[in-house]
Amino acid sequence: MTVPYLEPTQESGRALFGRGISGSVVMLNLLRFRALADYSATPALAPSTPITGAAAYQLYISHTLPHLKESGGEVLFFGKGGGFLIGPSEERWDAVMLVRQTSLASFMAFASNQAYLAGTGHRIAALEDSRLLPIVEDQA
Repeated sequence: MTVPYLEPTQESGRALFGRGISGSVVMLNLLRFRALADYSATPALAPSTPITGAAAYQLYISHTLPHLKESGGEVLFFGKGGGFLIGPSEERWDAVMLVRQTSLASFMAFASNQAYLAGTGHRIAALEDSRLLPIVEDQA
């Protein structure tokens, strides 16, 4: 079994800021959902009946969008994934999302907003695994 990636590490956060990104940044999200959402870490957020990981992620999105927009961010794309055309055949990603933030400072303000953080249990309940790749437009 591979190790799931659900949260950034201190090292990855330092490396992101070490890139010296100025201007907007787009976050490429690869998402793999649990068959059934696992609310054991945040039982207060659990719906009254079990739901899928995909449904829990939609609860996370509904909670998150107002905070994202308030910080100047926006969802550019959200779509269904699947298996790779080029890549490991045993690896699948259920959904792909692109989120743009106006700056790393805006991203950090969003990511540390207590009102936003109150709903992140839906994300943890939803995801079996994820990847988050900050990308910037090549100015060359």
